[in-house]
Amino acid sequence: MAQVIAGEKYWEDRVAFETEGTSQEDVKYDVLELNQFDGLPYSSRFYTLLKERMDLPVWKAKLDFMDKLANRQFVIVSGSAKTGRSSQIPQWCTEFCLSVQYQNGMVVCTQVHRQHTVDLALRVADEMDVNIGHEVGYSIPLETCCSGDTVLRYCTDDMLLREMMSDPMMEHYGVIIVDQAHERTVSTDVLLGLLKAIALQRPELRVVLLTATHPGAKLLSHYRNAPLIQLDEVGSAEVVYTGTSHKDYFCSALRLVLELHHSQEPGDIVVFLATNQEIDLARDILFREEANMPPHLGELLPISVYPGLGGALPVPGENEGWCRRVFLTSSPNEDMFWSVHTVNFVIDGGVQKRSVYNPRIRANSVAIQPISRSQAESRKQLVGPTGKSFCLYPETTPLPSETCPHILESDITSTVLFLKRMDIGGLGHCDFIDRPDPEYLMQALEDLDYLAALDDDGNLSEIGIIMSEFPLEPQMAKTLLASCEFDCVNEVVTIAAMLSAPSCFLIPQMELRLEASQRHLKFQHPEGDHFTLINIYKAFKRNQQEPFISVEKWCQDYFLSLSALQTADSIRSELTDILRRIELPVSMPSFGSRGNTLNIKRALLAGFFMQVARDVDSSGNYFMLTNKHVAQIHPLSAYGTKTPKLGLPEWVLFHDYTFSEDNCLRTVTHISPEEFIQMAPQYFFYNLPPSESKDILQNMLDKGAEHYKVKKIKKTPSLESIPEVTASCIIQ
Repeated sequence: MAQVIAGEKYWEDRVAFETEGTSQEDVKYDVLELNQFDGLPYSSRFYTLLKERMDLPVWKAKLDFMDKLANRQFVIVSGSAKTGRSSQIPQWCTEFCLSVQYQNGMVVCTQVHRQHTVDLALRVADEMDVNIGHEVGYSIPLETCCSGDTVLRYCTDDMLLREMMSDPMMEHYGVIIVDQAHERTVSTDVLLGLLKAIALQRPELRVVLLTATHPGAKLLSHYRNAPLIQLDEVGSAEVVYTGTSHKDYFCSALRLVLELHHSQEPGDIVVFLATNQEIDLARDILFREEANMPPHLGELLPISVYPGLGGALPVPGENEGWCRRVFLTSSPNEDMFWSVHTVNFVIDGGVQKRSVYNPRIRANSVAIQPISRSQAESRKQLVGPTGKSFCLYPETTPLPSETCPHILESDITSTVLFLKRMDIGGLGHCDFIDRPDPEYLMQALEDLDYLAALDDDGNLSEIGIIMSEFPLEPQMAKTLLASCEFDCVNEVVTIAAMLSAPSCFLIPQMELRLEASQRHLKFQHPEGDHFTLINIYKAFKRNQQEPFISVEKWCQDYFLSLSALQTADSIRSELTDILRRIELPVSMPSFGSRGNTLNIKRALLAGFFMQVARDVDSSGNYFMLTNKHVAQIHPLSAYGTKTPKLGLPEWVLFHDYTFSEDNCLRTVTHISPEEFIQMAPQYFFYNLPPSESKDILQNMLDKGAEHYKVKKIKKTPSLESIPEVTASCIIQ
């Protein structure tokens, strides 16, 4: 208790100095001349950045925040990204933990986006005058930059969840900060539910929630007694409502970009559209328009910023002259531009693309919906008081007050697998802010049962425990386990990595798309898209090892994404390390042999037997066995309409299907009905809805059973004499 009081006295004195009666001019270089985190003298840059920090709106709330952090277990802070909440509050929490000599642990701050995580860690390390990877670090999927000296770590919310499997009580941490809680991702919601249970058993733990807008009633009621600190905003920008209908917002947005550029008002522009397709189309149109503009207007540089993808925002070079950047993006990228101080205009289309999972058909439906009021406010806050925010919808448009939680619209099979794993770790209860629909939960449990991840009592089986070790969707994790049985791990781990990474296929400008399709033909494999991905990865690794070949130029020549292939390479290394850690066999490469091709298909079917379709009329209309919907193969597939010479297989396994405008199966591979019967669990097959395709399979099963009976009368069968259609994978 004496140590806690001494710690409180320390930060009270420091906060009083930093917040009461101290102007920028009063800050001298002899203030705290030794860095409290590494013991070295502060650099002059520390004091320069300190002046900037003290100008942030969040700084006025420091004394109030530190008081509440010392006396309350949960604290909620609300303020836009420009207030400095994500960079300053984690530093103050680190000071709080330092005041008690890290008795209760270090500080971790979660983020939703990978690039945002890295950017914040770099900025905070600079402000604290320490080296990145030492006192301040970060962890994102496939990349960790931390050490034993790290006292403040930024990480994505899913990374902290995976950490809970080995540290269920989060005993390494004294303060856990959940940033961007307003986005209500599945990982964030699960984390918030589990932290509430952990806090009951760890009264010394502090949990801080950061939101961009005022937290909704549900979030506040979930933490009944948690104090709320509302930060002052930087200043209100001029808001212009254009009254455009939702159907015309795309053309209106591009027209407005060109008008702003011709007006020569300074500043970059952020344009919020709905889909990646709109982002690509807008980029192509603006490139064409820029080519015909008079030179005195300066360069107009459209930049695609896709949600969920990494990569720092490009900065024009010093010798490029004046350039206006137009960031083309979509939700949920509202916080992506917190560090871009040159944005002076925001153009908000007012709509977003939402993927809503339907458990009955096991597929996502894509819908264009209005954004929430909280999202609209976050977008307006991206510009300062001198900027303008253009809302391409009437001011009277009824927007929902909050963003719908993703856990109510997503496939939660992976979440249920994780929570089952937490049961083993001794922390099974999750107090959700919004509980998932029972239908979603039943479908997730049914799928895990089909995948043999559950035992007869509904607990995780040995296979389920191993599946939970992999940062993969359950079906892909099961496929990887089955590949150990079929001696094709080397190839399947490549498929898993390529499908887990962003798409490696670049979508160039319209005039280059035919050439790109022709270049991609070089890698196509007659067996299907999964095998095509192996070809691409092998070609990438081969060119990477050639001393006289530039892999960057090779990727450009073949319209492939270098960053996506590098990500896939990192994922593959991580998966291989996990396989070796849990002592599973890793086969030698044998890609191309007939036996290896068959084994890869068997491994894929062991995990994706629920995603099989049949061409019912020999014209490309594929009937999906599980939901009786009909879809077509995506044009960019090896079996797409642009490559008719490959023909269309009757039976295919597909990796992805979205019930939307294109209604297409993506990443498909040819299979035989015999292979499907061999690998699909019997009780899954009998639960399929009635159809002609099921009757065909049933007839094959009956014939196989009759053939088996005849052989049994003749002699006692050995394992080799059992027909292939009745054998089953051991891992089932």
